[in-house]
Amino acid sequence: MSRTTPRTSGGILTLIAAVVAAVAAFVGHHATDGVSTAQGVVPDGVSVFDDEFPAVANLDPDLLEAVRRAATDAAADGIRFQVNSGWRATAYQDQLLRDAVEDYGSEAEAARWVATADTSSHVSGEAIDVGDLDATLWLSEHGSGYGLCQIYANEPWHYELRPEAAEQGCPLMYADPTEDPRMQRGHD
Repeated sequence: MSRTTPRTSGGILTLIAAVVAAVAAFVGHHATDGVSTAQGVVPDGVSVFDDEFPAVANLDPDLLEAVRRAATDAAADGIRFQVNSGWRATAYQDQLLRDAVEDYGSEAEAARWVATADTSSHVSGEAIDVGDLDATLWLSEHGSGYGLCQIYANEPWHYELRPEAAEQGCPLMYADPTEDPRMQRGHD
């Protein structure tokens, strides 16, 4: 199992921008395929303070509080956090996985980007995908102070709460979700 540390060169920022744009296009393309905001679809422009959307309201309360504190502080730097994804219903997660298998050509490749409903930290309300690029860059620099950690090197928008990170720093990232032992639940 390889764990990686973040790099901060111009090349990695270009890569992050490209990946964020690609995933935003992927989620935007598939978001309306039979699911709605009630199941966790997030329309453009939703902030971490928009409780009327289940994707925000159904997040773990501690995660939501940490993200809101970070968003408030980021706003002082001119940065706005947009929610690209938060809590997801099982049906929505299943749809995203089906779409990923179709787009990537195999379950193995899709698993690098989309978890099963049984293992997804989005379904449990324990993850948030934040945009835009400025927000992800701000979180990569300041997130640990709020206990917010990027978990996967290939997903710079995906953050989960690790309360100990405020004092100890974030854990090393997994290259992608296939290396995360939590993704093995339900596959025994």
